Amino acid sequence: MILTVTPNPSLDRTYEVPSLDRGEVIRATGERMDPGGKGVNVSRAVAATGQRTVAVLPLGGAPGALVADLLDQQGIEVAPVPVAGATRSNIALAEADGVLTKINAPGPELTDAERELLLETVRQQSRDASWIACCGSLPRGLAPDWYADLVARTHAAGARIALDTSGPALLAALRERPDVVKPNAEELSEAVGRPLATVGDAVKAAEELREMGARAVLASLGADGQLLVSDRGAWFGSARVDAVRSNVGAGDSSLAGFLIAGGSGPEALASAVAHGAAAVRLPGSVMPTPADLDPAAVTVTADLPADRALTEPVS
Repeated sequence: MILTVTPNPSLDRTYEVPSLDRGEVIRATGERMDPGGKGVNVSRAVAATGQRTVAVLPLGGAPGALVADLLDQQGIEVAPVPVAGATRSNIALAEADGVLTKINAPGPELTDAERELLLETVRQQSRDASWIACCGSLPRGLAPDWYADLVARTHAAGARIALDTSGPALLAALRERPDVVKPNAEELSEAVGRPLATVGDAVKAAEELREMGARAVLASLGADGQLLVSDRGAWFGSARVDAVRSNVGAGDSSLAGFLIAGGSGPEALASAVAHGAAAVRLPGSVMPTPADLDPAAVTVTADLPADRALTEPVS
């Protein structure tokens, strides 16, 4: 079982539009409503493969009730933490050329009691978990070191934890040595405080995160592929993608694929790449099923293309 923790979940509405023109009336060609949040997406991706997952998340108001109902419809067990504030609602506008514009609401502010209840719920639900995936931004009311506290408690209980967050929350958590951290290129650049222009730059940045405490780094480099750097070595993975429909949740699908495959080594990286590539070919934040995967399109190598320029360098 993979347990996910989403401190700031959302109700996500995605509209497909021909193009985004400011000040104009735009008629959508398609729309979806999904439970949102990075940890929620990881649970959805795990459930799409037929494996068990439990989602821990604070929920409040009508949007929170709808999130729980949508997850239940997808066969995902929910361990809700009741909060007084309403769960946030987000909007994504997906253009025909693959460009995505997102409007994310701030979400409710958690009280001290709600913060402790969230930690206690994770403790209660984690007994049977092979991995705990903690993902996304922190809501108002949770200090940047909240993830660090959660990592420490998880290790004290003998469990493994994967962390997908950024900024001060990521840096604070590194001191507790999370088993895996999963930054994208922008988050990786922010963490080391310098630009990334090549795959080699990303590898060096991932190694620095390991020096700061991360036991392994799974880094998403967008269309260029993914990196895995751990004490077992470093690998680079990529996949052919003919057409991108939506990249919403692609990184979360990658993390799910990585954990499903054991969370270690080149085989897990290949699974992460296959899941991420499948996700971008699907609309909105739809998570891929095994039938959507194309393992033959994935390449994983220990011969790192250090000099390869990133398609979207981070300055």
